[in-house]
Amino acid sequence: MTTFVLVHGAWHGPWAWDRVVPLLHAAGARTVVPDLSSDEGTGLDDHVHEVLAAIDTVQDDHLVLVAHSYAGLVVRQAADSRHTAIDHVVLVDGWVGGDGASMFGLAPQGFADAVRAGAKGQSIPAPPPAAFGIVDPDDAQWLAERLRPQPLATFTDSTKLTGNVDKIPGTGICCQPETFPFARFAEAIGYRRLALEGPHNVMLARPKELADILLEVGSFKNGKHEA
Repeated sequence: MTTFVLVHGAWHGPWAWDRVVPLLHAAGARTVVPDLSSDEGTGLDDHVHEVLAAIDTVQDDHLVLVAHSYAGLVVRQAADSRHTAIDHVVLVDGWVGGDGASMFGLAPQGFADAVRAGAKGQSIPAPPPAAFGIVDPDDAQWLAERLRPQPLATFTDSTKLTGNVDKIPGTGICCQPETFPFARFAEAIGYRRLALEGPHNVMLARPKELADILLEVGSFKNGKHEA
């Protein structure tokens, strides 16, 4: 059986996967959904430790680690530490790079400048739902009620990679139309790339389509498709 560890992105919580989890369960998969701390002063390493704690609860021999957006950086560092336990890494519009990569290092200068300017102390207030591509009024209200501040240090901290993560097969799910160069990020680290029509918060707008891709990816083990 496959277990998906689903890691939410910046300004979000475990609820980001609420529409995807039932679909994975209906197909017979298990899920673990860690909650990355939003406390002021939290750093990227703190989020990595929270993901490692989630990974360490998994008993299945087939584990797929899934990251949305900012969590790509977190998941890659966590996978580097647990590379023998993980069969596949999936990035959903994921920010990623090599050793020493950071959100502010990867993002356009204008994005980094705007986030710094809008920070309140050591926290970054959440942007409006439209920033995540959510424009449906009901979905936008649902999202706005749940978004929370993001610790500033998580965007300035750099990842620490030994190269072990590159031993794990990976897939980059890239939402279309593209908002940032997520396909290029995935290609640069050697991941298979799959396009998916939908906004950046595709798990909210198109949960079935995303779940179908995750289940397809979950049928791969050590880079080979299982019958």
